[in-house]
Amino acid sequence: MPLVRATDRLRPRKRPRQARSQRTVDAIVKAAAQVFSRRGYAGTTTNHIAERAGVSIGSLYEYFPSKDALLAAIMEAHIAEAEAVLTRAAAEVAGRARDLGGTIRHLVRAMIALHARDRELHRVLFEEAPLSRRLRQALREVEERIVGWVVGLLDAHPEVRVADVPLAAAIVVRTVEALTHNLVLHGQGDAPVEAYTDEIVRLATRYLGPAA
Repeated sequence: MPLVRATDRLRPRKRPRQARSQRTVDAIVKAAAQVFSRRGYAGTTTNHIAERAGVSIGSLYEYFPSKDALLAAIMEAHIAEAEAVLTRAAAEVAGRARDLGGTIRHLVRAMIALHARDRELHRVLFEEAPLSRRLRQALREVEERIVGWVVGLLDAHPEVRVADVPLAAAIVVRTVEALTHNLVLHGQGDAPVEAYTDEIVRLATRYLGPAA
């Protein structure tokens, strides 16, 4: 019996060609997101997903060979949504005159809102489920594009005094992502979100600005 390549388990079996088939696939992916959110990665099976979607297990396997293939589809949608949200936030900042702190605050709030859209699903995607090399590469590429946008934003601010703006932009993006991820998914004690946001903005602006 031929072995199934690991990559084949992460890709859809086929693409829907008709509107009815597309609705079935959309229902399966939506159900998968709901079940992963409620049961977690380890507790989810394809039977759970098929039952939630209201389709037979055969219909699910017609399009997706495994729960990991469904998770990959959800992750791809999340990556696209994240890039759209942060692109919009960067455009909003670029279109208005803001000081450096205001620019950083707008981006931090966009990150918090993105992480908070579905906390439990976000936790499954980034803390529980194994990510394929292809998805990790997609995440890196999106991060690189976001860093490029932030470089453009920082170049427009005379308050920025770091020697290497691209390096500083990468550090800020990764730091803000890590801190907002931790805030939304794990909380920060009794500190309100706005106070936590203030501290992230202070951290980034002091790093980017002139040395004390």
